[in-house]
Amino acid sequence: MDLTEYINRRKQQVDTALDQLVPGAHKPPQRLNQAIRHSLIDGGKRLRPILLLACAEAVGSATDKLLPFACALECIHTYSLIHDDLPAMDDDDLRRGRPTCHKAYDEATAILAGDGLLTFAFELAARPIEGVPASASLAMVVQLAQDAGIHGMVGGQMMDMQAEDRPVELAELQSIHIRKTGALIRASCLAGARLGGGEEQQVQKLKRYGEAIGLAFQIADDILDIVGDTALLGKSTGQDQQHAKATYPALMGLSQAREEADSMVSEALRCLEDFSEAADPLRALARYITDRTH
Repeated sequence: MDLTEYINRRKQQVDTALDQLVPGAHKPPQRLNQAIRHSLIDGGKRLRPILLLACAEAVGSATDKLLPFACALECIHTYSLIHDDLPAMDDDDLRRGRPTCHKAYDEATAILAGDGLLTFAFELAARPIEGVPASASLAMVVQLAQDAGIHGMVGGQMMDMQAEDRPVELAELQSIHIRKTGALIRASCLAGARLGGGEEQQVQKLKRYGEAIGLAFQIADDILDIVGDTALLGKSTGQDQQHAKATYPALMGLSQAREEADSMVSEALRCLEDFSEAADPLRALARYITDRTH
């Protein structure tokens, strides 16, 4: 399959939905909505919503009805980037090829933009979905809250900060990455499978697929921070070393880190062995995780 064409088509679908769902730049409060759209619209790979749609496709579901939930994932991801970039966190100047939210506006506006995106995400995720029982939607909203919050992404970010400037063992590093990046990617795959009406065996396999590529994605990000091109990445490189962050290359070297990422991709592909060609986009996306340059 042509992965580039697939990603571009799905990305356009998500971009159009985000543009329609998120308040316009001229709606009050204008400065807040402009800051939100600065960080959210026309930027990013849209990996998480694309994974949701691809997993729904793999279990034979129509995808249009799941777009609000898919957009909720992108809103949560973007809020986390806005807050991660703040001076109190990673203090970055560049994100998605443009000035970070607090540089383009100010710190207070950036904080509120992140807060606004997080809460708007749950407004989107809680919307009724045609053909999906309310109990199933509610369960997925609860799961999303867990994976985005203390037990997942937010908790992982705290653990990541606490691991700076000290030795870290592999088990702790995996625990950080699984929460910081992996939890929301896993939630994306789980949402596509569950809300798409997949059988329980399919759901569990796609959940494990999400866990594997989530870890592979973070390892690849660690590697790109060392060898990547700022122009291609759309963000500054060398930040992990500057902040003395715990990363796979720092722990085991670039070569072994690449091997670990490839191992996770192989595990993800094994999870798809019983799926038909409808899962081909997921197979291609798994390989893309470690082949990407941005």
